[in-house]
Amino acid sequence: MGHVEVEITPFLKARRAALDPAELGLTDGLARRRVRGLRREEVAARAGISVDYYTRIEQGRAPTISDSVLDAIARALCLTANEHTYLRNITAPGRRSALGACGSDERPLVRPQLRELLDAMADSVPAVVYGPGADVLAWNRLGARIGFDFDALAPEERNAARLLFTHPDARTVYPDWETAAESTVSQLRAEVGRFPDHARVHRVVHELRGLSQEFRRFWDAQDVLDRERGVKRVVSPHVGELLLTFESFLVPAEPDLRLCTYTAPRGSVTEERLRLLAGGVTAAV
Repeated sequence: MGHVEVEITPFLKARRAALDPAELGLTDGLARRRVRGLRREEVAARAGISVDYYTRIEQGRAPTISDSVLDAIARALCLTANEHTYLRNITAPGRRSALGACGSDERPLVRPQLRELLDAMADSVPAVVYGPGADVLAWNRLGARIGFDFDALAPEERNAARLLFTHPDARTVYPDWETAAESTVSQLRAEVGRFPDHARVHRVVHELRGLSQEFRRFWDAQDVLDRERGVKRVVSPHVGELLLTFESFLVPAEPDLRLCTYTAPRGSVTEERLRLLAGGVTAAV
């Protein structure tokens, strides 16, 4: 049993527990239930497979599971698209190796051409390149001024998840800390699904589980969300609060890297503050 199979059991148990039997029309015996959610036999019945087979899948004892069975389990558990993808990846050894197994936990290098792209946006668009496990690998001048100053951090501290859960200023930089923390951890779990054998991702998760009780709380919730866009509220030490729209792009030919850009609507207060940052001006905050 590898280090991904151990994720199957808590993930499926958590997804069973999250469902309301009454909402699914399973009202029989509700008063006698000792635990939340669906029983294994109910998931098996909804998926059209035997209870024994579902039990072996949930316990990580089923060596090969067809896509059709995984799809049926996903429907039975009302999984989201992200959760469905995560389940497929962590239960299929062949798919796992195709996604890029990596025994090294070294941070990947960023191509000079990608750094040139970051620099080309430096006067108007904050941009950051993230690697496996939320490592901060490269950034432009604006990217280092919207929140944490990556230039001032030691290399081992340049990790978005580590900063969020261990840096003393994290709740100041991220006023919506709870939302940011939940999103970051669910993104990390999505990465475990995309790169089940990537040593760096597992090392980051292992270290944070030991460093932060709050990280363990979010991780044990088993939520999966691969966010490609959204809105983030950040407090810059230079110009104050910024309400940023972010877009996350997988780098072609390097699927373990993400380019994230941060922008603001025209005429907004945040756009004006980004201009101040680009000009090197520090506003009163």
